[in-house]
Amino acid sequence: MCRQHAHRNRSDAVTSTVVALIANRYRRTHSSRSIPQPFSYQRKTRHIMTELLGRDEFRTALENAIKGREAKNASFSKAWAEGKLEKHHFARWAENHYHYVGTFADYLANIYSNTPDNFTNAKDFTLQNMYEEELADIRHTDLLIKFAEACGTTKERVEDPSNMNAITRGLQSWCYAVSQREHFVVATAALVVGLESQVPSIYKKQIVPLREVYGFTEDEIEFFDLHITSDVVHGERGYQIVLDHADTPQLQQRCLQLVQWGAEMRFSYTKGLYDTYVAPDLTLATA
Repeated sequence: MCRQHAHRNRSDAVTSTVVALIANRYRRTHSSRSIPQPFSYQRKTRHIMTELLGRDEFRTALENAIKGREAKNASFSKAWAEGKLEKHHFARWAENHYHYVGTFADYLANIYSNTPDNFTNAKDFTLQNMYEEELADIRHTDLLIKFAEACGTTKERVEDPSNMNAITRGLQSWCYAVSQREHFVVATAALVVGLESQVPSIYKKQIVPLREVYGFTEDEIEFFDLHITSDVVHGERGYQIVLDHADTPQLQQRCLQLVQWGAEMRFSYTKGLYDTYVAPDLTLATA
């Protein structure tokens, strides 16, 4: 992590220039259009919220929308944390995970373009997150590929979308749809709170066996070390945006629904990795 911080210790002038380039790249020509409105709440939910939840109550409700659906409890995550996987299973994970996290900046770009200019703090967070994903000195996807290569696969296989399974394609498509169609605060709730905020709790359990059971070097597992710290910050900022700007009962309810769906999507994605790549190996081993 020290090397990473040293890389990012650049002058304010250079940073401002690069951030401006990112903004120009991702700001859409139709950014002045009206903000997409949430879908029909009455059609999508059983109980209609009529009163605005207080900040603390809403925070608790957002956290509860994830509980019981955490990806850290999915079969693939459990097998990983218990040291029951083999390196080729990690390779298959990387070949799938790249197509979820590798397009995360695209999702954020959609949210950015749907966020009105007067919501400065929300736009700044989204832009900073895009910068870290795409143009920082150490790109997150480069670290993922480095880990993948240590597991025996190649950069070409990781980048080839034909190597992800159907559930991963579904997760990627869902992220694109939510980021494009939902109100910016709802999309932030879904993708940052529902998905990204879970990362530290997942990787804290997974990084230990990577060191102690499988013998990976610190350089090879830097992807996980980075996200254990960075996604704590990202997740909390996402919570704050949702708490600040979900200012109607309808927006709060839609946020809660999408956080739940996001958690369910990540759980299904993680379980799908086990069902697709691990379970068949177990069947062959017992045949």
